[in-house]
Amino acid sequence: MARKSRKNVVVQETAPKAYMKIWRAAFYIRLSVEFNGKKGDSLETQRQIMEAYTALCPDIEVVKVYTDNGTTGRTFEREGFQRMLHDVDAGKINCIVVKDLSRLGRNTIDTGYYIEKYFPLHGVRFIAVNDQFDSEDAENSGNHLIVPLKNMINEAYAADISKKVRAQQNQAMKDGEFVGARPPYGYRKDPDNCHRLLVNEDTAPVVRQIFQWTVEGVALNVIVKRLNEGGVMTPGYYHASCGLFSFDNKLAGSGKWQTWTVAKILADEVYTGDMVQGKHTNVGHKQVPTKPVDWIVVRNTHEPLVSREIFARAQAVREQMAAKYTRIMKDPYSENILRGRVFCACCGKTLHRQRSHGRYFYRCISNDRMGKGSCTADIRHLPEPDLFSAIVTIIRQKAEVVMGEALRLKQCDSKIAAQKAQVDQEIAELGQQTQKNKALLSSLYENFVKGILTRAEYLEMKEDYSRKISGAVERVQQLQTRQAELEQQMKHYTSMADKLAAVDKDTALSALLVNQLIQRVTVNGPEDVSIDFAFESGFDRVMEVLKNE
Repeated sequence: MARKSRKNVVVQETAPKAYMKIWRAAFYIRLSVEFNGKKGDSLETQRQIMEAYTALCPDIEVVKVYTDNGTTGRTFEREGFQRMLHDVDAGKINCIVVKDLSRLGRNTIDTGYYIEKYFPLHGVRFIAVNDQFDSEDAENSGNHLIVPLKNMINEAYAADISKKVRAQQNQAMKDGEFVGARPPYGYRKDPDNCHRLLVNEDTAPVVRQIFQWTVEGVALNVIVKRLNEGGVMTPGYYHASCGLFSFDNKLAGSGKWQTWTVAKILADEVYTGDMVQGKHTNVGHKQVPTKPVDWIVVRNTHEPLVSREIFARAQAVREQMAAKYTRIMKDPYSENILRGRVFCACCGKTLHRQRSHGRYFYRCISNDRMGKGSCTADIRHLPEPDLFSAIVTIIRQKAEVVMGEALRLKQCDSKIAAQKAQVDQEIAELGQQTQKNKALLSSLYENFVKGILTRAEYLEMKEDYSRKISGAVERVQQLQTRQAELEQQMKHYTSMADKLAAVDKDTALSALLVNQLIQRVTVNGPEDVSIDFAFESGFDRVMEVLKNE
């Protein structure tokens, strides 16, 4: 039998109807929080099902896998899912494959929105393998009724599971059992019963000492200073050291005791031996405080760390201190327009704004809270008017520089227009190349079916053309992103120049001015102040234009 010629097979023209569109697909895998350990629901099994399906689809190329492990399907605010949507918007994927509809979500309205609105609007093909649903399959035309019905069933299932879990937790709380991931500071979970609290001999003495200092009249800030000077590990750091979460988790905190941490311990009745739970509830997937009358309180469930008498005396002392502070602070503070933006150059901590005889000043309290020697800077009494005056002076100096650069930018209009024209031309050329490569890619499959190409040759050529197409798409995205960033940055920079131009020596520092211009104020001394402006970061393209002028 004569050998079939492969000459010029990659450039054979085929009719448009024979072209095969290659879908850039993503696997989406979700494991529910109520996962029961069944193999069919595991992450690995979901992926195997989708891989087996797509292996039979020559028009699908899997480019990425997104996973949400231990995440409920009732909300779509999931990290993996949101990253996938971001890549859909960026044009990186145009096909999404799931094991079944419930893996996409268990919320009827939102799931229906993505399947019927979002995906079609973005040209995304959606496949649910086990439900035999493919948005590109003409046979699925009748599924406009089946899909919503399945979504409702999935949502009802999720709601039922959630309701049962909450009911079980509430009953456990009423029975006096501890329900929570982390035990209160001063206690540990019973190794034989995770719902029972035992005294933690490592941290219980710290709790007892905090209550003892309080009943002796020691102020919270003094207690904090003593704990930090003594090197006592904070609750967050202690739990991190026990492996309950990592040290870089926000729950670990800064590693330094704060007044609110001590106040929280002093207000918790758990240290009297009573189990007080149900202080928060979930509303719209967010935790909100509940009224004290709705708290679940069970008396004498575990060994107390302090007596009820000590606890009551500590509350009385705190109330007396609060009443005394209220009497002193009859006149309300004026607005702190620099809140959260003024820092000590030495220790990096926020400077505190304080008032004395009706005048405001800033000081670093690191030595008071964390112990002597924590900060060597001499920032004890920096008057607010002096700080404001220094800030306005720096803003006026910055204004001169920015307005000069804005003028130079306007002079670069012709150059920027030429750059844009060059970018548009390159994008057009890439588009033509991509269309040609797509046509050649489609002809490959036809030649493979006809036997002109072997499977190995087909796969090799397919990979080559797919790589060229993907490269062109990525290049277009880069060009468009850079051009859009430049235009946006120039507009923002010009706007900032206009705002700065309005600042003169008689301008008073205001909250609006601070919010528009200032990101951070660093103080090293009364005469040594620096500012990080909000508009300085993110102007790389603008600076590039100015440098190449």
